[in-house]
Amino acid sequence: MQAARLHIASKPDGTLCDSDTMTLMKTRCGVSGMRIVAVAALFAAVLSCIACSSSEDNAIKLKGAGASLPAPLYRKWFKAYNRAHPNIQVDYRSVGSGSGVKSFMERTVDFAASDAAMKPEDMAQVEGGVQLLPMTGGAVALAYNLREIPNLRLSREAYIGIFNGTVRKWNDPLIAKANPGVTLPDQLIYVIVRADASGTTYVFTKHLSAISPQFEKSVGVDSLPNWQHVGIRVPGSEGLTESIMTTPGAIGYVEYSYAYSEGVPTAALENRAGHYVAPAVESAEAGLRSAEVPPDMIVWVPDPAATDAYPIVAYTWMILYKRYDNKEKLGALKALIDYGLTDGQKDSAALGYVPLPAAVAAKAKAAVDAL
Repeated sequence: MQAARLHIASKPDGTLCDSDTMTLMKTRCGVSGMRIVAVAALFAAVLSCIACSSSEDNAIKLKGAGASLPAPLYRKWFKAYNRAHPNIQVDYRSVGSGSGVKSFMERTVDFAASDAAMKPEDMAQVEGGVQLLPMTGGAVALAYNLREIPNLRLSREAYIGIFNGTVRKWNDPLIAKANPGVTLPDQLIYVIVRADASGTTYVFTKHLSAISPQFEKSVGVDSLPNWQHVGIRVPGSEGLTESIMTTPGAIGYVEYSYAYSEGVPTAALENRAGHYVAPAVESAEAGLRSAEVPPDMIVWVPDPAATDAYPIVAYTWMILYKRYDNKEKLGALKALIDYGLTDGQKDSAALGYVPLPAAVAAKAKAAVDAL
């Protein structure tokens, strides 16, 4: 292309124009030469656009939807992978686990993501079969908004009571007992929960039901439970985090990475061993460490026994079809997930997630290879 442009921009005697500056071009080549150069530049721009358009047309586009819990990590993976492989574009919508699973069952996406494993009866409706892949681990934190109290501790009785509607003020004796020397405000507790079907909610209610028969009976395990005595409902982890930050006296459950990235205070919770443990990558990893991952890779740890474990932890899954009609799309999806299970794991801890144990990542990779 460069040689062609030089040939076009020549003088009448056949020698090449000096194109170092616009002035020299105009005086030595004449106005007509300038017009030719302009046409050549336009021609090159058109060819560039055609090449760009051709690249867009040849792109493999993957569509996913679901959990907001791992969304920051997934977006980082997808952007990094796209930079290295511009022909593979990933559109992931953080709409909540329930909506993601619904879209997956309706086959309007290529993959879904959920913090709650699909129910067997739902998987049975998907022709060709379903494959769940653990991609990362995380903690569900209790984020709160109380000025001048950066290190709140909550006993099991206290946080069960807050979400069961029996502990309604911040200076309640159950909270005060675990925070000696701290002046707690005589203020109502504004409990904020998810308004959408959420895997984070499922993980949280599964933990509360595991440690409290009363909670299991009154609210139970669900991705969209019938909360009692709850005044504020907000969709999405992003929205819930923002609501906590802007509501004095608020408390709510969010994936630790959201609270971590926004600098929102989180409570240290009493674990099964009676120790108060703050959410962190290390304490979440301690909670997941003992979990044995079965062949279907669906594993729950509703109440870890380790003395240094944070008590509310879980894996989060990507959900794939076992068969894809489009071989190019399947190849791109396999390569993308392989990246997430290998190099992508290096991004987990910095964003507040738990990298997969090597054995779990190996099982997930083998399942991907079998698709």
